[in-house]
Amino acid sequence: MTTAPLRSTTEAPSHIVIEPSILYFGTPVVLLSTENEDGSFNLAPISSAWALGHTVVLGLGREGQTARNLLSRPDVVINLPAPGQWRAVERLAPLTGRSPVLSTKAKGCRFEPDKFGAAGLHEEPSQVVRPPRVAECPIQLEARAERVRPDVAGGFVIVEAVVRKVHADPRIVVPGTDHVDPAAWSPLVYNFRHYFGLGPELGHSYRTETPRRSED
Repeated sequence: MTTAPLRSTTEAPSHIVIEPSILYFGTPVVLLSTENEDGSFNLAPISSAWALGHTVVLGLGREGQTARNLLSRPDVVINLPAPGQWRAVERLAPLTGRSPVLSTKAKGCRFEPDKFGAAGLHEEPSQVVRPPRVAECPIQLEARAERVRPDVAGGFVIVEAVVRKVHADPRIVVPGTDHVDPAAWSPLVYNFRHYFGLGPELGHSYRTETPRRSED
């Protein structure tokens, strides 16, 4: 039986302990459109979103306008911007839909009732929910927040939104199918407060339904 060689006690450690202020270790950016109390619409960027089947789990600040809206009006559109749209996302970053601005918001945050206009984006009517889609986003998910609950620390809310309708730019869809072409689509990724797109394909899962090349 062979065993791995023991690490010398004189070698430098392979890892160090750090205490980062955030843990956005490469997560997709989404723009959430929700309905305000007066019937107008809010648009907010977040970077805590992931999917389980047709349920998308969202992490939101507890006191933000989006969380407030979803508690009373559960319709939401989850819009996925492409990497080239990062500037529009960043234009939204210092804006809030709540007035007066909460003291917990970062310095420089300001109230903006027309977030679509401020970001240079356009509303597109949805089919099964009230809030509009973001016309420029290649993927738009009309959904309904079926569960909104606080996280264990109490500073955030966790939303489970069930997707009811998916819209995709035809340029990122495999022709004649319902599959998004992973070679044509790249999400905008938020990596420790910096924006990135995807690099070249490295390979694919054995479960893929859109194989593109043979493996070595």
